[in-house]
Amino acid sequence: MPPMTAETFAAIAVSIKLLGAGMAVGLGAIGPGIGIGLVVLGAIQAIGRNPEVQGQVQTIMFIGIAFAEANVIYALVVSFILLFVV
Repeated sequence: MPPMTAETFAAIAVSIKLLGAGMAVGLGAIGPGIGIGLVVLGAIQAIGRNPEVQGQVQTIMFIGIAFAEANVIYALVVSFILLFVV
């Protein structure tokens, strides 16, 4: 095996950085994606059982979705930090 040069180490560092940024967003979006699906499922079931409370349930559903999406935005910020700062 030929000796590793500085360029090889730099290429490995960049590839690891890109892999880490992609994993940060990918893994950070799995949980909120499942959570949003469960929130919408519960809202649809509640509205189906009691259609009179549709407005209240939708308001609470959108608030829950916003809180879940905040986690994805945090993961995106972490990936940008990995890409441009580290």
